[in-house]
Amino acid sequence: MARDLAIEAGQQLLRLRVRSGFEEPEVLRTLGDRVAHEFLFSALGRLRPSDSVLSEEGRDDPARLSARRVWIIDPLDGTREFSEEGRTDWAVHVALWENGVLAAGAVSLPAMGSTLSTVDPPWFPEERPAGQRLRITTSRTRPPEFVQRMGTQLGAEIMPMGSAGAKICAVLLGMADLYVHAGGQFEWDSAAPVAVARAAGMHTSRIDGAELTYNESDPTLPDILVCRPELSATLLASIRDVADLDSADPHAGG
Repeated sequence: MARDLAIEAGQQLLRLRVRSGFEEPEVLRTLGDRVAHEFLFSALGRLRPSDSVLSEEGRDDPARLSARRVWIIDPLDGTREFSEEGRTDWAVHVALWENGVLAAGAVSLPAMGSTLSTVDPPWFPEERPAGQRLRITTSRTRPPEFVQRMGTQLGAEIMPMGSAGAKICAVLLGMADLYVHAGGQFEWDSAAPVAVARAAGMHTSRIDGAELTYNESDPTLPDILVCRPELSATLLASIRDVADLDSADPHAGG
């Protein structure tokens, strides 16, 4: 259901882009957020009326903290990119948290014609090509300062992108080797892509190695690392070397 809803919300957003055009990007961003949120919130209310919903665009209902099942959704992740003609790095996130864990998730990349989900987790090669440079995908507009230092230390290529979902999917699809961010995010930014990444066997954690947890009273989730599992120890060590792990702004986006 997460996959089907993410796909349909994405199709609605594609049609909205065609109807509205790109001459007024702020208007398009506002409409996109509203259209996708209203569709997902209404569909979940109809299909799973007993479940709670945590949405970037909705009111945070404290009842979710005592709920057994909570849908964590980002109706339009990468709103800026959605409003820019030709950009494809925006997404729809739909995840289900159940009894303390992410039980299902889907990331629709409508402009790429792709959806990744826990229904059929993506496969990635067991080994990276010998001699290939590490490829780090990070925020297009607010990259953490330490990422450039990390790239220099590791001899890595930096690949700025929009949506957090698009960046994590780039790792899952073999277009990048890791996604790292610090400086602020929320649960809806990563719940769905992390669910898919975990199902695919990827490493997912905070940048200090701590577990990513969801449906917390404060939905802030300031930093994240997603990477191939065999790289995790090296990358966490590099982050410790180059980053001030106490300086992240929890409200910065990414």
